[in-house]
Amino acid sequence: QVQLEESGGGLVQAGGSLRLSCAASGGTFSQYDMGWFRQAPGKEREFVAAITSRSIGRFYADSVKGRFTISRDNAKNMVSLQMSSLKAEDTAVYYCAAATRTFTVARSATYDYWGQGTQVTVSS
Repeated sequence: QVQLEESGGGLVQAGGSLRLSCAASGGTFSQYDMGWFRQAPGKEREFVAAITSRSIGRFYADSVKGRFTISRDNAKNMVSLQMSSLKAEDTAVYYCAAATRTFTVARSATYDYWGQGTQVTVSS
């Protein structure tokens, strides 16, 4: 069983930055592909970014490309999401997810484990 815990959310002004972190435990983190998703009120959960197990592949939604950066530290069992130039439309609960088998980057159904989420609110 894999446990994921997000941290780093909060309130920030438009144009500002935040760094989200996700700590993993209970599994072999270095073997998992990891992703970040978000869900805004009244909207479906959407893909934000993903990174393969050895950081060879990094993928981003068009809406965050050039503003967000995903990274991981397998020695610390951590994955991070550096968010810059934040916009009001980035406001959402952000979730960390782990894919322990073959995954499709942007398909939430292919991720096996999820964190509880962390709220990011961007004021305009």
